[in-house]
Amino acid sequence: AQFAEYATTGTVSHLNDAVQRFQLVLDQCPVGHPDHEAALTNLASARLRGYTQNHLQDIDTTISLFREALALRPQGHPDHASSLLGLIRALTWRYGKESTVVDIHESAQLMLELCSLGYQFRHKALHRLSQALETRFQQCGSIDDINETIQLRREAVSLCPQGHSDRSLYLNDLAVSLGQHRFKQQGNPNDLDEAISLHEEALRLRSVGHESRHFSLDNLGLALTSRFRARGDIDDITRAISLHREALRLRPPGHPQYDTTLNNLAVALDTRYDELHVSEDLDEAIDWYRESLRVKRLDHPERHLTLFNLSGALCSLFIHTQENKEVEEAISFCQESLEVLPSLHPDRFYSYHRLGQAYITRYCVQYEPADLSLAVENFRLASGHPTQGFPNRILNTLWWVDEAESHRHDSALEAYQVFLELFDNHVMARSSIVSRREAATAFGDTHSLPVDAASCAIRHDNPRYAVELAEHGRRAVFWTQLARFRTTLDELSKAHHTGAILAEEFKQLSFCLRNAFDQSTEDQSPQIRQVTMEWDDVVSRIRMLPDFSRFLLPPLFSDLRKAAEEGPVIIVNASQYSCDALIVLSDRDPVHVPTNTTQTEVSDLSTEFQSLSKEFGSFDTQHKLVKILRKLWHDIVDPVVQALGASNVHPGSRIWWCPTAEFTLLPLHAAGLYEKKRDSLPHIYISSYTPTLATLVRARQQVPRDASPQYFVAIGQGNPDGGKPLECVAPELAVVAQRLAPIASSFTLLEDSDATVKAAVNVLNHHQWLHLACHGMPNRKRPFESSFAMRDGPLMIKDIIRSDWQNPEFAFLSACHTTVGDEKSPDESIHLAAAMQFSGFRSVIGSMWSVDDEVAQEVVSAFYGNLVDGSGRLDCTRAAMALHKAVKKLRRSNVPLEQQIVFVHIGV
Repeated sequence: AQFAEYATTGTVSHLNDAVQRFQLVLDQCPVGHPDHEAALTNLASARLRGYTQNHLQDIDTTISLFREALALRPQGHPDHASSLLGLIRALTWRYGKESTVVDIHESAQLMLELCSLGYQFRHKALHRLSQALETRFQQCGSIDDINETIQLRREAVSLCPQGHSDRSLYLNDLAVSLGQHRFKQQGNPNDLDEAISLHEEALRLRSVGHESRHFSLDNLGLALTSRFRARGDIDDITRAISLHREALRLRPPGHPQYDTTLNNLAVALDTRYDELHVSEDLDEAIDWYRESLRVKRLDHPERHLTLFNLSGALCSLFIHTQENKEVEEAISFCQESLEVLPSLHPDRFYSYHRLGQAYITRYCVQYEPADLSLAVENFRLASGHPTQGFPNRILNTLWWVDEAESHRHDSALEAYQVFLELFDNHVMARSSIVSRREAATAFGDTHSLPVDAASCAIRHDNPRYAVELAEHGRRAVFWTQLARFRTTLDELSKAHHTGAILAEEFKQLSFCLRNAFDQSTEDQSPQIRQVTMEWDDVVSRIRMLPDFSRFLLPPLFSDLRKAAEEGPVIIVNASQYSCDALIVLSDRDPVHVPTNTTQTEVSDLSTEFQSLSKEFGSFDTQHKLVKILRKLWHDIVDPVVQALGASNVHPGSRIWWCPTAEFTLLPLHAAGLYEKKRDSLPHIYISSYTPTLATLVRARQQVPRDASPQYFVAIGQGNPDGGKPLECVAPELAVVAQRLAPIASSFTLLEDSDATVKAAVNVLNHHQWLHLACHGMPNRKRPFESSFAMRDGPLMIKDIIRSDWQNPEFAFLSACHTTVGDEKSPDESIHLAAAMQFSGFRSVIGSMWSVDDEVAQEVVSAFYGNLVDGSGRLDCTRAAMALHKAVKKLRRSNVPLEQQIVFVHIGV
């Protein structure tokens, strides 16, 4: 009765009475007594309840009691399972508080035994095993532990349908794993949304009067606070505060969770203050933090949370009062939290971060250089803390970057490098292509960091490093991520026997990952996660081989300069700090060219051009276009041309543009004054584009054998499913056939009813040369769904990606908008031409906007007339020259300027 009363009221005196009475019962039931094991179990359970609520400390005796009871209840005994559960609970709690590794291993073994005992105990065994794994995750931060925890808890929920007494408990636990643990580790918003939905369901099941309602109130409040931080919906934080207040009423002073709810309510108020700056919120938050700290013992396992949270609130107060005692206290609290946390505890990250914030806050008031150095050192420690998840470390590094740039600290370049490495690892930790793009775009304002990093290196007079950083920054870009699964393995295969084995293993695993395109929810794909781990392991083993230590790592400048072996590559970088061009040459350091523009001006010009391109063909667009091309020439391209001339790059030479940010949306290849006898770029150099230097290096390395057969396919669809008919397709295909049928080793024509999605994919897998004439269907909001219109439906980017083409050489995309991608993420370049290039085509012709039918036919005829080399074979490296000559022919006729410059060349 006393124990039941304690369970209801939480009064310590009731617990003490219960323990004493259970001990008396045990004394009266010695070994051999039929009730001895029951007496052991009752005493152990009461003692464990006190331990978990911080009312009793002797856990070792409690575990001994459970062990003795279990020994008296071997397998086959009707109470064997309940004794197993008791010992598991005790071991799990001791591990959680004392981090005794042997406890967690023993718990896992006992839980596995419990799972095998039968269906009726399985949900409890799953629950306990998940608790053990979650505890280990909190200690060590392993994503594998929290992923497995979530899988176990999903199964536990499935075993407890509506009406089951334990359903609300397991819903709550699953929600905590998703929202408080994995979301913080990986930052996937789907995890947080699901967690809130699960908490809502659990709260509905725990109506007013339910003994566990306070848990659901508090946990839902925490999840809503997290979502407010991610999305900024004020209704979330307002409701979170309300939920915590209701939980606090159910957890009055003396309640075991009183201090926890105090801290959570303070966090929510503190968070709302950061958004609305209502001083009453901050004052109340500090009061609750102090009360929470007051009631926590010095050895309380969550005392450190309140210490660094209170530190942050005091820093906010110091900004207004500028009273030194507040920031001194904030620093002291952070230092105290570090003293009590083990070196690998994930929460040390927050202590470092808060301490860095405290020092930078004091620096901004007192301008003591030592404070800035201490702030940077703590930001560095937080970014490098190995057991904290990538999202938080990335956000910390953004603080570091911002403060280093703002205060001109010499660690800025280091901060950018750390950010790029963390961001790269964060993206690659996801299991699928789509989820990787979600991860790459989850941090709203980070898309500018790579270009800012390159700008920082330029400002530090380090152009080589600037090139490396610009390239590294593209590693989170969609195509660069995918390229890791299409890496050429010829050198590895030829290295030695081990290399050949690893190359084949890498190839098979990469094929699996490349085709796991549509998996966007992480825990729906345990098989893919397993394959990802195996892929990582193979990559690690390859890097251990001689000459392969940098396999798939960011390339060095010594490797990247190979992209310029056939002509200079011009990286055009648009950063908030500077806009620059870097001319990469094969035989010397990069040449830095300052431009005459700013990022804001480039962004405005890009927006103006995108709007204008939708009006091409209407009145007065030519005048507006010339104005834009002249500004491009004056601000960016002319300074580059002058530097190219000074570097002995002669007129008529080929050059490659590698634009970043908003520059990717501008027609750099067409910049000029467009006045009689005045310069324009098409009169001086032959322009091509490349999304990255590494892409161009790979394309140069894929050289076909001289005598290899050249299989050409022309696909045309003039009557697509549900689309407007294209009368120009048949005449255009006739021109292609007339030009190429006598030259190619094999010429295949696929048109009209034969040009279906399946037929197109099939022929593409067996041909190296492609001409495609049809509707191009860009999808700016969902660029993965951009497509070519076939007879029976769309041939999408994902269909192209999945194709396993054999040594593709060249593709001419005679369709509209084939180089149009996502305006919000221009660096991603997810468009039809990029899909062809990624799929292995060394050379691609595409269009930047709508193409006039007659112009397309004229360009195609002139183009293919110049694509044949002196030996009578097709040569994809002549594509840029062939396009240049075809466009030059257009200029002699009365063709609108926008149609003269609509086609662009990408690749070798």
